[in-house]
Amino acid sequence: MSRVLKSGASVLGLIIIVCLTWVASRSLAAPQAPKDGLADLIARYDSSSCRECHEDIHQQWERSHHARSLMGMDDWIIMGPYLKGGPLAVKDPAKISAAANFPCAKCHLPQLLPAPDQAAAELAAAVLADDKATVRKLNIGCVVCHGDKAVVHGRPEPGVLYGSRDIPDHPGRPVKRSPFLKSALFCGQCHGLGPVLDFENPIQCATLYGSYLHGYIPSGGSQTCQDCHMPGANHYMPPNFNNRPETAERLRQALPLEVNVMAYRFQPKDGDFRPMMVVRTKITNRAGHRIPDG
Repeated sequence: MSRVLKSGASVLGLIIIVCLTWVASRSLAAPQAPKDGLADLIARYDSSSCRECHEDIHQQWERSHHARSLMGMDDWIIMGPYLKGGPLAVKDPAKISAAANFPCAKCHLPQLLPAPDQAAAELAAAVLADDKATVRKLNIGCVVCHGDKAVVHGRPEPGVLYGSRDIPDHPGRPVKRSPFLKSALFCGQCHGLGPVLDFENPIQCATLYGSYLHGYIPSGGSQTCQDCHMPGANHYMPPNFNNRPETAERLRQALPLEVNVMAYRFQPKDGDFRPMMVVRTKITNRAGHRIPDG
């Protein structure tokens, strides 16, 4: 009997050792937890893999302002002047937070706000060093619009993308249908209603969606932002302000200018003729919002 107990104990001990070894090997082989830095943030929102199946759309997006949301016209870093002076200025990049120093990220880089402060610190260092190569990798890409921003109140399901239809076997992540993507409010999340008050340093920013709601819709307008800026689901989303001829033509169509001129001669005294002119102008706003706005 004692020999049976000893034998059973030995077998049990062997089983425990095997199980512990298996668990240890699984933990070593398991994927490492995401790092907290900027490189991880860039990797998690990288849109390059989308090109394999959506090449045309990806090329359109690459030419858009969304692909360079931290870069201003003529390739300067938008946040540079703010981080170098004023209430958002950074003295020590290692001691900042997105909430304190990057209110612009709410629209220009929303994925930064829930990220650890280490990512914000590394971004500040890159901005202050004028590291355009790094800053260009941060943008409003496919995962931002078809993930984080694709449902009301920003509550997407983990591991899910959203589109115009359900695609359960979509490579990488399943796609669920979200009618919200075709709503003007979808764009209004960033091209917004006005002041950004939920930061340590509130700022006045875009009021585009507000003027759309308060001016265009009450006057009988029926088109959405997507109807005018994404015809045929074009992800180029003009205007591209770096393309000046294209922007000028779009403004000409949106703001037609009528000019009436009447010329005459004014004669204050005998022999004194002075050429005069009366110019009357009229500009009609055919856009769905105020111009300028953003």
